[in-house]
Amino acid sequence: MWSVKKIANAFFDIESKFNLNHEKIHGVYFWQLVRMYLYYDVARKLNTFGSAQQQSLTVIDKINSFLPFIKNSIKSNPFSGKDKVDVLIFDHPRKVMYQDQYRDIYTCFLTRYLEEYSKSYEIIESPYLNKHYTNKSKNIRYNDRILLGSYIHKKTNSIHFNDEEKELIQDIYNEFLIQFNIHMDNLEDIIEDHILNFEYEYEKYKKLILKKSPKQVYVVVAYENKALVAACQDLGVEVLELQHGTISNYHLGYSYPNEHIVNVNKNNTLSTIEYFPDKLLSFGDYWADACTYPIKKTNIIPLGYPYFEECSKDFVNIKKNKNQILFISQGVIGKYLSKFAYELLVKLNNRNVKFKIVYKLHPGEYENWKVNYPELLEASEFSNFEVIDNSKIPLYKLFAESQYQVGAFSTAIYEGLQFDCKTFIVNLPGVEYVENLIEENIVRLVSSVNDLINNLDFTPKTYDKDYIFKSFDEDLFRKIIY
Repeated sequence: MWSVKKIANAFFDIESKFNLNHEKIHGVYFWQLVRMYLYYDVARKLNTFGSAQQQSLTVIDKINSFLPFIKNSIKSNPFSGKDKVDVLIFDHPRKVMYQDQYRDIYTCFLTRYLEEYSKSYEIIESPYLNKHYTNKSKNIRYNDRILLGSYIHKKTNSIHFNDEEKELIQDIYNEFLIQFNIHMDNLEDIIEDHILNFEYEYEKYKKLILKKSPKQVYVVVAYENKALVAACQDLGVEVLELQHGTISNYHLGYSYPNEHIVNVNKNNTLSTIEYFPDKLLSFGDYWADACTYPIKKTNIIPLGYPYFEECSKDFVNIKKNKNQILFISQGVIGKYLSKFAYELLVKLNNRNVKFKIVYKLHPGEYENWKVNYPELLEASEFSNFEVIDNSKIPLYKLFAESQYQVGAFSTAIYEGLQFDCKTFIVNLPGVEYVENLIEENIVRLVSSVNDLINNLDFTPKTYDKDYIFKSFDEDLFRKIIY
C-alpha cells in the first residue's frame, strides 16, 4: 500500500520538476487550485484512503435543494445592503450544536470580541450538504448566490487550452502514470472545472470586497477558498486563516517544501504562493513547525482554540473509567479502523478481559455506517461495545471518561491527549501526520490488535499541553484585530 508520505513526496517531486506552483493556465495558477483535489483523488485510486463515507446527495436531494438555493440567493444575498464592515468572516460550513444553537466552532468566538471592540462584521456562510443550520440574523449572509452562479457558469462555459497548455497537462498526465501507474484520463476536465470556478468566484468576491470594504477577512479552510484569498490579496485586504485541523508535512493544503520565501505581496508579508493567506492563527506554538509553510514563521500566530478551552472545562472533574477504550473514527480510514475495533473486541472478550469499547463516528459517517462498516454493526450487538452515531454526547465527555483512545490522525487525537488519554495510533494511511507525537513517545504506534493489548501499560512522555492548545490570548487577538 502506498503511504501518505510516499504520495505527498511524489507530488512534491512532480510540482518541482515542472515548477507547477508558478505555472499559469488561462491566466490562473491552476496547480494551486487542483493540488489538494488531485492528492485525494490519487490516494483513493491507490486505495490509501477510502471515501469520506459522507452521505451522498441523491438526485431528489439536489432537486429539493435547488429552490432553497434560489431563495437564499435572493433573501440572503451577500451583495444586498449598503453597509460597509470592518471584518468579513467566511466560516466553516459544518456546524456544531453549541450554547443551544448551531455554530461554527472555529469562528464563533470572533463575533463575541468584535462586538466587544465595537467592530462591525458580517458572516458569509456556505451550506453544508446543501443546507444551512444557523439562525438567520442581520450579521449573516448566505453564500448561495455565488456558489449557484459558479455552478451555472461551469455548465455554460468552457476553456480552450492552447498548445503549450495542452503539452503541460500531458506532461503532468505522463508523470502521474510514471509515479503512480495511474491514468488520469479526466485531468483536462478537472483543471477546466477548477479554473472556471476560480474565475467566476474571483470576480464575485472582488466585487463583494469592494462593496463591503473590510479591513480584514477571516476564513476557515483557505485551501478551499483560493478565489476569495486571491481577490482579497489583489485588493490589499489582509486574509487570516483560522486553524481547523491537523497540519503536517504531508498536508497539501499547507505544506510547500520546495518553496523559498522571496516575494512580497501587497500586505508586506512574504510568500511564494499567490493564493495562500497572509497569516495563520494557530491553536498553539506546536503548529509553527508542523510543516514548511510558504509564509514567514512569524505569520503563524499561536492564538489558541477558544471552543476547546471553554467546552473542556465542563468535563475536567469526570472520573476516568480505567477499562474504557475510545476509538476516534475518520471517514477515509473508517473501514480499516472499524475492523480493528471489532478484532480488538473479540480478542479481549476471548481473554475474558473486562473492557468497554466506545466507537465514536465522525459526523460524516453517521448516516451510512451500518452499510459501510459491517464489522462495526456486528460488534454493536455486544454489551461492552457502543457505537456513537450522533453528537448528543459531547466528545470531550468521552475523552474525560476514557482511559485510552485509539485512532489515526484526526485532530481529535490531540484533543484527547489534553484529557490524559493514553493514546494508540494504528499504523494506517495518514499515520505520518502524527509522526512527531510518535517519535516523542507521547503516543504509541501499534500495528496489530495484539500489539495494542501488549502495550496497554505503556507510560506516555509528559509534555507541555499549552504547546499544542494554548489558552486563548485575548491581548494578542486585540493587537491582530486592531
